Amino acid sequence: MKVIGVVGLPASGKGEFSRIARDLGIPVVVMGDVIRRAVSEAGLPETDENMGRTASNLRLTGGMDAIARLSIPAIEAQISQVVVVDGIRGDAEVELFRTCFPRFFLVGIESGFDLRLERLVRRGRSDATCSREELLERDRREMGWGLGKALERADYLVSNDCSLPEFEKTVKGLLLTLGSAT
Repeated sequence: MKVIGVVGLPASGKGEFSRIARDLGIPVVVMGDVIRRAVSEAGLPETDENMGRTASNLRLTGGMDAIARLSIPAIEAQISQVVVVDGIRGDAEVELFRTCFPRFFLVGIESGFDLRLERLVRRGRSDATCSREELLERDRREMGWGLGKALERADYLVSNDCSLPEFEKTVKGLLLTLGSAT
């Protein structure tokens, strides 16, 4: 099985990457679902603060790769030659996935701060950041988990400062190449 991990700052385009993969018939495991489940089990609303605190607590008690470890059963359960893992946030997670899946590829998605902020405001999710200060804080929190180091380890970098059709074309080409590579 090939596992394609996706890493990027909030609203860089990880969700769009995953949507494109699904459109191509590639299953997607979203690491954030582990956090959402933990927030729900704690009886908390899905806010950025609760999601961030829960993710930090999971990493504090289970190690920096805790969320990746909790995602592995969902990855292994996929009946597919290629699986996308959305939401890698740190280098410890990358290391675990490289160890567990010898055919692991990491795709980093980059996008400018102002464009990411605009996307978050438009998104309207309950955990969405809406101000510059909130996004800066979220970026700092995720960089503290090793996101910057994970981005540095990306096998492929994709810029998402372009139009959605251009991004889709680039991602489709990359997924088709990775999916067919041995």
